[in-house]
Amino acid sequence: MTSLTIISKSHSLILRSSLHSLSSSHRHRNFISLPTLKPRNLCMISASKSHNGPHDSSFQGAQSFFRSVLASMEEIYLDRNPTAKAILDLVSVDNDQICYDHFAFRTFGVNGYGIDSMARFFLDYGYTPRDELRFPAKKLRALWFSPPGIPLADGNSGVNGPLPRIFISELLVDQMSPQTQEIIKKYTESSGSGNKYAALASSLGLLTWEKPLYPEFQQLARESEYAAWTLVNGYALNHVTISTHQLKSHLRSAKTLNEFIEGSGFKLNSEGGVLKVSPDGLLRQSSTVADSIPFHFSDGVTESVPCSYIEFAERLVLPQYENLPEKEVQEFHRRDGFEVGNADKIFDSTSKEQLTRRVA
Repeated sequence: MTSLTIISKSHSLILRSSLHSLSSSHRHRNFISLPTLKPRNLCMISASKSHNGPHDSSFQGAQSFFRSVLASMEEIYLDRNPTAKAILDLVSVDNDQICYDHFAFRTFGVNGYGIDSMARFFLDYGYTPRDELRFPAKKLRALWFSPPGIPLADGNSGVNGPLPRIFISELLVDQMSPQTQEIIKKYTESSGSGNKYAALASSLGLLTWEKPLYPEFQQLARESEYAAWTLVNGYALNHVTISTHQLKSHLRSAKTLNEFIEGSGFKLNSEGGVLKVSPDGLLRQSSTVADSIPFHFSDGVTESVPCSYIEFAERLVLPQYENLPEKEVQEFHRRDGFEVGNADKIFDSTSKEQLTRRVA
């Protein structure tokens, strides 16, 4: 048993009820309304150790509900981030199957609002905590979670396909300046029991605390863009990641995909180079620069703030399997997990420096 506590059944019941009873007026509370989205051939790919692992029967009865929550998170993400939606449409040439490598979330590591708050939901539905990653310069830590092993019939895609990895990070609030700590604690403490409903907030596109004052956002932004982003976006999906090696077209190479995306007029995060490569050379990642949206602060100020972005990950075959015929290669034959050096640079996709950088 880990230190991550398992949420009670009442959380699931409240989440289910709230999703079904939500009126359109609620969705206007903090964010823009949600249009009907064009169906897309999506396939969520998890670490395939889970694919071949034991069947998790505890997940079966709740599958439909769990997948509906993921779909709602994705719907809000695509609505608020036109770059992500446009790239998914571009990459889906000839109905190519788009597979998700992972979903990522940001949190405040204080007052129960950190990693545990979002992890509860995924632990409740069979996810397993894996490795911890530390980012001292950014004052962050993260955990990633592998999904339960769920046998699926061939051809399942979208939210009905294999489940994605989950990557949750948190700001180490106690390492921030007194002024920044005071602001963060002000909003998390005023949120009541909002930390118990992180997944609900994410699936509805709502903050669990009141909208902040603009000077407070500026204070956090001066010290940590991560902190400022979380203050105005809360538990919203920070990014989803396309599994490039699962593409069937010529774009399945991360390098080729990057060239295609830049050639289509989109800006990629250049921090540490456009293509971030792990020391073993087996994990290659890149990402767009975040979109921005108008945010109406509680003091009447309306300013553009960074929203989310889309990432691309290519996981190469592990050395011990390099002689396998390509048709026999499965996910568990490929590099799993995450890399601190890569992730550290991917975080900068929402930074002001990247958002304002001119493309040569």
